[in-house]
Amino acid sequence: MIETLLVANRGEIACRVFRTCRELGIATVAVYADPDEGALHTREADTAVRLPGAAPADTYLRGDLIVKAALAAGADAVHPGYGFLSENADFAREVIGAGLTWIGPPPEAIEAMASKTRAKELMGVAPLAAEAVTEDDLPVLVKAAAGGGGRGMRVVRELSALQDELAAARGEALGAFGDGEVFVEPYVEGGRHVEVQVLADAHGTVWALGTRDCSLQRRHQKVVEEAPAPGLGPELVSRLEEMAVRAARATDYRGAGTVEFLVVGDRAHFLEMNTRLQVEHPVTEAVFGIDLVALQIAVAEGAALPPAPPAPHGHAVEARLYAEDPSRSWAPQTGTLHALSFPAGRAMSFPAGRGQAGGDGSAEPRARTRIDAGYGDGDRIGVHYDAMIAKVVVWAPTRQEAVRRLAGDLARGRIHGPVTNRGLLVRSLRHPEFVSARMDTGFYDRHLPALTAAEDGEELAALAAALADAAARQADGAAAGTTARLGGWRNLPSQPQVKRYRGRDDEHEVRYRVTRHGTHAEGFPGVRVRSTAPDAVRFEVDGVEREFRITVYEGDRVHVDTPTSAHTLTRLPRFPDPTAQREPGSLLAPMPGTVVRVAEGLAPGAAVTAGQPLVWLEAMKMEHRITAPASGTLTALHAAPGHQVEVGALLAVVQAAAEEHAS
Repeated sequence: MIETLLVANRGEIACRVFRTCRELGIATVAVYADPDEGALHTREADTAVRLPGAAPADTYLRGDLIVKAALAAGADAVHPGYGFLSENADFAREVIGAGLTWIGPPPEAIEAMASKTRAKELMGVAPLAAEAVTEDDLPVLVKAAAGGGGRGMRVVRELSALQDELAAARGEALGAFGDGEVFVEPYVEGGRHVEVQVLADAHGTVWALGTRDCSLQRRHQKVVEEAPAPGLGPELVSRLEEMAVRAARATDYRGAGTVEFLVVGDRAHFLEMNTRLQVEHPVTEAVFGIDLVALQIAVAEGAALPPAPPAPHGHAVEARLYAEDPSRSWAPQTGTLHALSFPAGRAMSFPAGRGQAGGDGSAEPRARTRIDAGYGDGDRIGVHYDAMIAKVVVWAPTRQEAVRRLAGDLARGRIHGPVTNRGLLVRSLRHPEFVSARMDTGFYDRHLPALTAAEDGEELAALAAALADAAARQADGAAAGTTARLGGWRNLPSQPQVKRYRGRDDEHEVRYRVTRHGTHAEGFPGVRVRSTAPDAVRFEVDGVEREFRITVYEGDRVHVDTPTSAHTLTRLPRFPDPTAQREPGSLLAPMPGTVVRVAEGLAPGAAVTAGQPLVWLEAMKMEHRITAPASGTLTALHAAPGHQVEVGALLAVVQAAAEEHAS
């Protein structure tokens, strides 16, 4: 019987496993790299062990250090979570060899399926030989043989780009998984990403726990998932479940795993088997009323599963909240997460019998929200790891109810800190194509511009921020015993007060007057100021009253929330600093990160063409290309491989050809 369990992972999944352990009475051990000192998962564990260093290769990917930590902390079991070493057969052997219980499948099963090339051979599907790819095969997909999460994955549409993409994918896969093997397969467009959750014990029982749809993806990483996959016929579902069970039996599988498919019409193409728990496992837990982590632990302890799983009930949808800016090529964002809360969510499990009367005759809520978070209020989001902040999951009796509730919970959430994809998630869930379950993996390719357009009402949010700031100054002046006059009205009309804010894309100059008859905003016809306070402003807009909640943090960041929208503003000085301008053609780092590559032969004086990749940055498990804004000459290069850069750092300068001729 397991008494103490170490989670060989970080963030949200470590917190999620610890929650089940607490319910089972199992003591918990966290491991952490230096950037994670004091992180939420270390605070939630009973004990924690430091892995000196920052890079994953020196910390979370060091199986020897993790086994040593488990033994030092007195753990008798290791749960790998997902990512990092979760699909590493050698790590599983290290754990078992140290006399610890491995919460996962046998190493042989991991080896058979963790390499996507071997998994395809086992399922009778052969990848393409990279050297034999022709124009007729395009488009193709380059994929890492180990790991997942979209790392080491590239779509290739031009044969001339294949070798460069193979090299880039190898480098990314090696850094992420310690294995640089990649392969090539046909890229099927217009398909849906559908998967089947399996759970197997050591006594010959294999459960197929329905389907999940994970078609909404950015850069081949999932964003929204749901169970069951909508719109699939019973015959196709049976076929998918049969193939998933066959894959598990072929490897003498034990524990939780996921078999993934690309579905086009009524045809299913096998993609891979993930020999671990998936990020999206909560939607299956919600529909089947089970705890997959508890079942993983029970199977590892030798327990037998019942002959059949519980019957599914209702529908569940999960959205991944990322610290990233979808409107700027999904650029990761960093900084302090000041506040994270939702109107009806908390870290919880989904009990069986939802929506039904309880044992005391009380009725369960018609819908339930669950938050699985890897960060708490005040935590700092850095550059070293995945950009996911939390998962928001809703269960309801029907898909329509679950989708609507999830969109509403996200819209009303209080998320203060770095830019997130919250707006994108809300719009995605409300998009007609998703509501009617007609989405596929190309959803964001088609709809991203519309889904990331600036929200309406930012100017009104800036006015609310300005009036709240004025109210705060007045309150501070009163508390200090001085007169804080916001605008005079003795004999002459007062001059308007002016404040400036930077929004998502634009700057806003707000002008208002405070008179004996109230506060009046200039340039806002139809808007009446009903009340002002340091943390709330109420407007009447064309006869409809709306309240704006205002929260100000250090660094002049202002968050303005309403029941239906959220805006982040930055207070600006009234008169901008003329020395803050950059010379034309300056290429600035869009996020903090590490320079992993510079274009071959690039040096000051080199000729470049518009759109040519010059510098590659890596942050939060994602690689970003910095390209030449125009054809011309590189006049300065400040980036070098291995350099850590902050957001806004000057990487290079390109003098456009037109400017050269003009000079």
